[in-house]
Amino acid sequence: MKAFRATLFNVLFYTLTPIVGLLLLPACLGPRGWVCAVRDAWSRSVIAMLGLVVGLRWRLTGAESMPDGPVLIACKHQSAWETIALQLFCRDPAIVLKQELLKLPVFGWYLRRVGMVPIDRSAGAGALKMMVKAAEERVAEGRPVVIFPQGTRVAPGAEQAYHPGVYALYRALNLPVVPIALNSGQFWARESFMKYPGVVDVHVLAPIPAGLDRKSFMAKLEEVIETETGKLEKAATI
Repeated sequence: MKAFRATLFNVLFYTLTPIVGLLLLPACLGPRGWVCAVRDAWSRSVIAMLGLVVGLRWRLTGAESMPDGPVLIACKHQSAWETIALQLFCRDPAIVLKQELLKLPVFGWYLRRVGMVPIDRSAGAGALKMMVKAAEERVAEGRPVVIFPQGTRVAPGAEQAYHPGVYALYRALNLPVVPIALNSGQFWARESFMKYPGVVDVHVLAPIPAGLDRKSFMAKLEEVIETETGKLEKAATI
């Protein structure tokens, strides 16, 4: 039954997403708000479909820890789930992502119009400068900037270093950092056909104040995210 429900979701997701994307493409020619409305409606629809078809729901705790106004968010990355659901628990997020995604047909056009924070990994030392500049522009718009500090999806229980890019943004933006822990990878693993029923727990943690030195900040960020993620993984029921 789980395999059938996962199959049905995959068919619906990979069929309806490009169709809807093409049908609503004229939104990219209008005000940015139109594109954001498409983004939000698509995100809510996919998460609702996961609940109805797969039986995968989600629970948010600690939302009161999210400050008003621009902030830097450092989110654990285990699954494609959070790239879809971020719009549901972060207000109009500008996500740090690979620049190659902007070159994709249709999907990349939407990303460009929404306004993200691209990073060109082939640019060497200049990559961080480009990322910081784009992040500063998004913050000036009053939007939160979201970075996945490990740079890629990391399976539950696996170890992966925290990249220096998160500190570069922390120092340049001079904003508090809100860490987010989650356990999405236990239900929707990287490059996995299966999606399992259960509850994805998302925990917004207490902000880390601006102004810490690199060593203190990186150690604190990794400690709070990994500790809470470990708790959520142990408590998860599949």
